[in-house]
Amino acid sequence: MKKQLRILSLTAGVAALATLTACVAPQPVYETARYPYYPHTQPAYAAPQGPYVEYGQIANIEVVRSETRGAAPGGGGAVAGGVIGGVLGNQIGHGGGRAAATALGIVGGALLGNNIEANNNAPRAYESYRISVQTEHGGYRAFDVPSPGDLRIGDRVVINGGQISRY
Repeated sequence: MKKQLRILSLTAGVAALATLTACVAPQPVYETARYPYYPHTQPAYAAPQGPYVEYGQIANIEVVRSETRGAAPGGGGAVAGGVIGGVLGNQIGHGGGRAAATALGIVGGALLGNNIEANNNAPRAYESYRISVQTEHGGYRAFDVPSPGDLRIGDRVVINGGQISRY
């Protein structure tokens, strides 16, 4: 009975630890604009077709930095970490040593859980690129893209259906 209880609590501790480690920082999400850059897929000799075709020249490429707002830890990470740490600490030692290990597990788990939650809620900085195109008609169009690819200032481009590509 004692062995089954120990195995059950160890299994619960491992499951809780696996759940807590799933709280990792997300991959950055680039905020692409309404007009993403796509490489030109037509042969260079074929003129693009479509109702919204414009020609122009890249006037500027600039880096746009944006940052998400962070949030203070709500305490959920500390509670979850304390529970997991207490369960794992209770698996160590006998008698008074077990009580001390449980207490240390609770405190250490709470600190670790709070730190993980704070890192997940921290502000994040992202970079994208704004490509400014001067059209043949004298107007300007701006395209926010995650990467400028092979486009450079001065390149002739075609804007076909809201997509920009080298011409």
